[in-house]
Amino acid sequence: MLKFAEAADTTPTGGAALDQVFGLTIAAMIVTGILLVIAWQHRTHRIEWFNNLGERLGGNLGTPGWVAIPVAFVATSLVVALVGFLWDVSLHAGRGRDAGPLANPAHYLILYGLFALFIAGMSAVVYPRDGEKPGIASVRITRHWYAPVSGLLIASCGLYALIGFPLDDVWHRIFGQDVTLWGPTHLMLIGGAGLSTAGIIILQREGEFGRNKAGTRMPQWLSRIQLSVAFGALLIGLSVFQAEFDFGIAQFRMVFQPMLIAAAAVLPLVAARLYVGRGAAIGAAMFFLLTRGVVSFVVTDVFGEAHHVFPLYLGSAILIELLAFTSLKDKPLVFGAVGGLLIGTVGSVIELAWTGLVFQFPWPQDVWVEGLLMTVPVAVASGLCGALFFLGLQGKLPARSTCRAIMVGSVLVIAAATANGLYATVPKDAGATMTLADVGTEAKPAVMAKVTIEPADLVDAHPAWVQITAWQGGAPGVVTDRLERTGPNTWESTKPVPVGGSWKTLLRVQDGRTLAGVPIFLPADAALDAKEVPASAGFTRDFVPEIEILQRERKFDAPAWIWGLANFIVLMCSLAVIGGTAVATARVSRSIAAHESDDEEAKVKV
Repeated sequence: MLKFAEAADTTPTGGAALDQVFGLTIAAMIVTGILLVIAWQHRTHRIEWFNNLGERLGGNLGTPGWVAIPVAFVATSLVVALVGFLWDVSLHAGRGRDAGPLANPAHYLILYGLFALFIAGMSAVVYPRDGEKPGIASVRITRHWYAPVSGLLIASCGLYALIGFPLDDVWHRIFGQDVTLWGPTHLMLIGGAGLSTAGIIILQREGEFGRNKAGTRMPQWLSRIQLSVAFGALLIGLSVFQAEFDFGIAQFRMVFQPMLIAAAAVLPLVAARLYVGRGAAIGAAMFFLLTRGVVSFVVTDVFGEAHHVFPLYLGSAILIELLAFTSLKDKPLVFGAVGGLLIGTVGSVIELAWTGLVFQFPWPQDVWVEGLLMTVPVAVASGLCGALFFLGLQGKLPARSTCRAIMVGSVLVIAAATANGLYATVPKDAGATMTLADVGTEAKPAVMAKVTIEPADLVDAHPAWVQITAWQGGAPGVVTDRLERTGPNTWESTKPVPVGGSWKTLLRVQDGRTLAGVPIFLPADAALDAKEVPASAGFTRDFVPEIEILQRERKFDAPAWIWGLANFIVLMCSLAVIGGTAVATARVSRSIAAHESDDEEAKVKV
């Protein structure tokens, strides 16, 4: 048996320590109390600095104050939250679970970003006073208090994301720590933040029908740049769902990656080109690349955590720009559907080449057919939704029945594709025989492996991957080795992989619907009452679900009905946020249509 240094982890596996829970609760109550006092003083004219700040910012930007302040807040909060989010993912990938929410420095950035996002929405809600009706789609709150519908949407998205933080702790207490991006409460955090960017775009549209006291208007060139950036931010928000693939530690089948890339690309790029004009789709993609590139540099090279890459999207943006030269641009729904088809097919080919260059695992033949069958319908649905978003901003939404059919159909298409992607199997009576050669040092133990998989026909000629993954052992965070095939059912390492210490090292096989793993080395874990799985010189072990190894901290003994109910509640809340975005867009659209109709009637009378 190979001997390596042992590291028995004692980090808690459930919820946070109560002192941290109480500390965060008290801090949140204090901050909320201060904000409530400021809002009350502003609305009762006891303070004027908040109003003056809005007038100054609005005068410089050429927008009303109730637009200028939220835009300034969101511009900073989302960047901070994005850095915190990707830093948090890299910390979990490289070091494992947290000792508590306050023990992870990335959580402070996420909390600030999400709280600032909520404040941005609420600032738009509380800023109008003395009966002022902000924009043309304002919502009446009290007799003399009206708020822009987009402000309510942004605040709701921020609150939804913030609620995910304490719910995440409850989730950990019931189900253990789910060290995956796709945990339900994690999806709340990133989903709320991502959808808030749509709220900012709607807010800017509402602001076009309002005025600041200086009487200034934003120059058209500046408005185009700002909107292109806003759609780029929406692209960033929708793209974070595939971050596990970006870090090379995806815990789900690879057929998801092309689908997620296309779904994230189509809606903002289609809407940006139709609404902003020529070059906007490319501008949004360039903003995405610049922002993600800077964040990747900060997380990897400045903070020294796990490296990650990201999709290109530039090819998809060029496809949309080229499509806009055709007459389809005058038929938005057709344009969106065809744009989705182009990105789902040609765009996927471009991303195929990009993933082969920069990602750790390119797309093999194993995922092409199924991947396209999932990607194309989702991309078309996303394109139709992007076209609807544009039509809503223009005040030209089609009949409600058409809008509902597109929205419901899109949800069903995405749900069907997701359900198909989640369906994975673990082969019975199958295992791997491994021979390990020690090639490391006492301080940094590592091994090379020879692998034989039985039965011999378990893996076909083009599997998604046969790899060894090591993570959560410290720098460099995640180590993956795509094994070299040496025979019908034999593979060999191409580089050393770390074992020992706190590393969790396993063989991973994905072929068709097969998604399974074999542990190579797992450290003793006192908090889990788990013994070490040693990296012996030679052994034979059965395949098990990957999740049992990758999410070792998760509790699998919770009643199924509790798990199902908890997921259902999160799903309903997520659909409510999506529905709220649709309702806000529809309200703005109806108001714009009514406003333009009144203008036409006035011209006729004159």
